[in-house]
Amino acid sequence: MNFSLQDKIRITLKLDEFGINYIEGGWPGSNRKDEEYFRAVKDLSLKSAKIVAFGSTRRNNVKAADDANLNAILGSGADAATIFGKSWDLHVKSVLNTSLESNIEMVYDSVKYLKDHGLHVIFDAEHFYDGYTNCPSHAMDVLNAAIEAGADAVVLCDTNGGTLPRAFEQITAKVVASSRVTVGVHCHNDAGSGVANSLLGVMAGARHVQGTINGIGERCGNADLCQIIPSLCLKMGVPIRGMSEERLKLLRALSLYVYEMIHMHPNPYQPYVGRNAFAHKGGVHVDAVMKNRTAYEHIDPDLVGNLRWISVSELSGKANILAKAKEFGLNVDKNSPVVPALLAKIKEMEFQGYHLEGADATLYLLMVKELGTYKPLFEVSQWRTISESHDGGFAAESSVKIRVGGKELYVIAEGNGPVNAQDRALMNAMSEFFPEIKNVQLVNYKVSIADTAEGTASSVRNSIEFTDGQSNWVTVGISTNLLEASKTALADGYDYYLQRRRK
Repeated sequence: MNFSLQDKIRITLKLDEFGINYIEGGWPGSNRKDEEYFRAVKDLSLKSAKIVAFGSTRRNNVKAADDANLNAILGSGADAATIFGKSWDLHVKSVLNTSLESNIEMVYDSVKYLKDHGLHVIFDAEHFYDGYTNCPSHAMDVLNAAIEAGADAVVLCDTNGGTLPRAFEQITAKVVASSRVTVGVHCHNDAGSGVANSLLGVMAGARHVQGTINGIGERCGNADLCQIIPSLCLKMGVPIRGMSEERLKLLRALSLYVYEMIHMHPNPYQPYVGRNAFAHKGGVHVDAVMKNRTAYEHIDPDLVGNLRWISVSELSGKANILAKAKEFGLNVDKNSPVVPALLAKIKEMEFQGYHLEGADATLYLLMVKELGTYKPLFEVSQWRTISESHDGGFAAESSVKIRVGGKELYVIAEGNGPVNAQDRALMNAMSEFFPEIKNVQLVNYKVSIADTAEGTASSVRNSIEFTDGQSNWVTVGISTNLLEASKTALADGYDYYLQRRRK
């Protein structure tokens, strides 16, 4: 993934708004975009964040004052610098091809050069845990060289991400006990323990944690700050400088913002901020959580800006129906015969291949119809869609007849595909009666095999996501005919929009 310069500026502002203390903005001297970033960021009025320039220690056999990388850091105008150096003897000998003594000198000279020029310096001891395991004396000599040169913090990096929690905590505790400056941790997730190691590092005495939003990073990713920050604040009682209850409520919004910047779908299973982090499907779970939140939720989702989500499916019980009705603003008595009728209808639809989880618009229409509060606003009385190719080209046409009250309207529209033609015809026809329908747009369209209980694959399931710019909703249609399934989902999507506006 890559960020544009504007993306980096916008994310910097979001991180600052959230309360992040240090933001590594880039490696000045490595590319023009990062150089532009450090020029542009000087014009920002940041409230809490210190912008950090990243780079490596001086090259072997080059004086610090003559090293292009270190001078690029100074030229960036950043107030702080993070420089990394080798702390694993394997890297010193096999990658740098130099001696252990030379490596220590490189670390000392680089940190001192930046400190002499007034920078706040964070030293990242690359591959520290592997280095400490293989040759603890050299790993510690590297840290001590950085400390003697004036480093404000030394960071122990699990660069390969393979250190398991017990060893990580033990090594971190030993370093903290012998260090007179702030100790930090920098974890990767290659063994699936990036977050756990970060938290254990704090328990062992580390007071500086590096990570990324959503755990984005090389290979399996870096430690996810969206998990670390709330765990420190809400579970461990560890204060984070500048972090307040109100700022913590921005966590999910920040997570989604970064996903949007990199055009990546949010992970629904992500702890704390994922869509499913506080989702409940089984009837027993829903019944309990509606009586007492703590029965199946480890924290109040509102603390991190998330929401409770009640799913309705074949596993649902009465509690699911009642909770969902309440969410929709519908009054349903728990003893009403509508509740078991809805349960039976939902289970029958799932038997046919419907998936109502996430398709709240379809579920809403089902509920209001069963409750008897649904008022039909229009009817698609006739439709036809034609798709053909000729002379190397492609054409699609759809005709729709809708009935509103005693009036009928017949519309023909072309599209760049059969579904697009279908949507245009339906939109054009309905906008004659309901002008507000022009606010609605399709934002996602999915087709899958309808996995019916009989195990047949003769039907398709079509899911369509809509937006009016204020909210999104999803409908689902099932048919042996793909275009019939699309027509159902399209018509229901527009019907839902009009029904909710009238409610």
